[in-house]
Formats: sequence, structure tokens, C-alpha cells
Amino acid sequence: MEKAIKRYFPIFALPTALAFTIGFVIPFILGLYLSACRFTTINDAQFIGLENFIKVFSDEGFLHSIWYTALFALVSVIVINVIAFAIALALTSAMKGTTFFRTIFFMPNLIGGLVLGYIWQLILNTIFYDTFGLVMKLNEWLGFAGLVIVVSWQQIGYMMIIYIAGLQNVPGDLIEAARIDGATPWQTLWRVKIPIIMPSITICSFLTLTNSFKLFDQNFALTAGEPANRSALLALDIYQTFYGRVGWEGVGQAKAVIFCAIVVFVALFQLRLTRSKEVQQ
Repeated sequence: MEKAIKRYFPIFALPTALAFTIGFVIPFILGLYLSACRFTTINDAQFIGLENFIKVFSDEGFLHSIWYTALFALVSVIVINVIAFAIALALTSAMKGTTFFRTIFFMPNLIGGLVLGYIWQLILNTIFYDTFGLVMKLNEWLGFAGLVIVVSWQQIGYMMIIYIAGLQNVPGDLIEAARIDGATPWQTLWRVKIPIIMPSITICSFLTLTNSFKLFDQNFALTAGEPANRSALLALDIYQTFYGRVGWEGVGQAKAVIFCAIVVFVALFQLRLTRSKEVQQ
């Protein structure tokens, strides 16, 4: 059987490898090259070295979007994971209607980002105007709050499902042993359950972190970067640079390369940090 698998492995792997090469590897390499070029189309690209990267770091809007996105990612990761874990704890306890509540909490994840953004724009702008006399496009921090609310509402249900799967895999004999030893529910949670479900925490933290950094559609629908591009996350800032500023296509591509490097670095750091705390069962 193993010989047959080894013999026919290239045949089955070839379509996937070919699609990956065409859809990712070649565009990625081409993107790296274009980040060092001045161009309006691929055919008229002129190599200019690091000039685009110099413009990137002299662009105050891009620097603002970096720390704005980092703050948004930090807040989103905390809010989404804490609430999702709390709901998962409640739905894995002895309560009625858990299947119904799991379905209800998961449903927002099925709605597309742009549709969700425009719906919540109407809701939040009404609330903010009645409360503060402003709408999200007139205040970057109202836009920030709106983004956190919308992204949390959409992703909490998905992360809840992952946490539920992790909590259901906690051995019952460990919990029973903790009770016999006199552990309180709080001690059982921190000393038994959380160490065992660290793989679930790793996955959820990774997903929420990368999704927060890559967020585009909700940002575009809610604020479109207003006012004056102050509420633009990194992905939206790159989009506006590439398509909204004539002659800055190469700068937009350089921003995309830097953006990719930031996301990869942050994601790998987070994975290393959380995996180091996982325990072997």
C-alpha cells in the first residue's frame, strides 16, 4: 500500500502544486519585483530600487494605519476570545437549549463582510448620533469602536465552536479529581481546563489576530477610512494607495510587501508564544 502511495503521489499532488504555484508563488514573486518598480501596468514597470519603500515610510497615513491596526488587532483578539470562551463555558455546562444557542451565536459568521458592514453602519451611526451627535465617518475613534463591535459580533460564534470542541475534550476524570482535592470551580478552570485547551486557544488567537490585521471589507463598508484616512486599517490604506493615487501603484505594492512581512512576523510570534504553553495529555 505504501509503495502504491509513493508511486502515485506525484500524480495526485501535481494539480494542487500547480494551482499553488500559479495562484500564489508566481504572483508573490512578481509582487516583490513590482514593489521595487514604478509602473501603471505590469508591461511598463521600471526598476527604481528602494525608492518606493522610502516613500512608504515617509507616508504619515501609512504609519498611522500601522499602529491603528495593531491597536485594533489587540483589542479584537482580547474581546473576541474572552467572550467566545465565556459563551463556550456556558454552553458546555448543564443547561437546556445548548444546540439552539450554538446555532444562533454561529449565524453571524455566515454573513458576508460588506453586507454586514453596511447593515451595522446604519445601526451604529444611529446610536452614535443619538449619543454623541457624531457618526463614524466624522470621528476615527467612533469608527474604531464600530469596527471592534462588528468584527466581534461576526467572529465570536466561530471561535466559540472551537472552544466548545476543546472543552469537550477535557477528560472528565481530571475535573473529578480536582473536585475531590477541593479545587474551586475557578481553580479548576485555571489549573485544569485552560492548560488542556491551549491548542484551541492557539488556533483562536491565530485566527482572530490574522483576521484583524487583514480586515478590509468591514472597514471599507463602515468608514471607508474617513475622516481623512484616519480610520483606515492597513489593508484599506494599501487599497487606497494603489487604486486611489495616480503614480503610486509601486508604493502601494511596497506597502503590500511590508504588510505581508508584518502579518507573518506577528502570526509566527503569537504561535510560538501560545504553543510554548501547551501541555501534553
